[in-house]
Amino acid sequence: MSNTTTPAPAATPAGRGHDSPARPAAAVSFRARRRSPGMAALAAALISAGGMGGFLAWQETGQRTAVLAVAREVAPGDVIEDADLVDAAVSLDPALAPLRAGDRGDVVGKRAAVALTPGALLSQGHVTDRALVAEGQQLVGIGLKASQLPATRLSSGDAVVVVFTPPDSAQATGGKDAQAAEPRTVAARVVRVGESEGSAGAVTVDVAVTAAEGPGLAAQAASGRVALVVDAGGRP
Repeated sequence: MSNTTTPAPAATPAGRGHDSPARPAAAVSFRARRRSPGMAALAAALISAGGMGGFLAWQETGQRTAVLAVAREVAPGDVIEDADLVDAAVSLDPALAPLRAGDRGDVVGKRAAVALTPGALLSQGHVTDRALVAEGQQLVGIGLKASQLPATRLSSGDAVVVVFTPPDSAQATGGKDAQAAEPRTVAARVVRVGESEGSAGAVTVDVAVTAAEGPGLAAQAASGRVALVVDAGGRP
């Protein structure tokens, strides 16, 4: 018989069977994360606020109305052209009553009742279909220096009185009789006030007068011997 020694089987670590799967060298443990009630409430509040903000933004834009605004400056009495207007989308205040964008066709061709400035919303009181000069009237332009009219700003529609002033020679030679003479006057209505020109502040004022007074007033205005007085009645 041969003396053959059978090698002993390798020792198995304690607690591990032959059929047990291998474990990682380092075991990682996980712990369930606890959510703070305060953080959860804050998150819910933020989500709610974001949703409300989106709703308000949608509501704000959804309630805008297309209205008419002024695109170019228009002087009182001038005819309003299509290029003078622009559509604008605004959120209307109950106190405002601007003309709607759909009224553009009715506005074009009418006259500006007041001075229209770019960016302003157009309302019914800003336009008129009244002619510059009524039947039986004439339009006369009067060139005036700053000393020939009040410092108060004139507006279209103001009732004024045009006073004929005597020449300087008449005042120098006429004595007391010339000073006591009642000056001639013409009642008029302001149609348009031009822009001031030059350092003297000269301005041209268009006035409507009766057809009988028109020629005489035009001749007197050409001489420069006129002055403008605002009537106490304001607008006729």
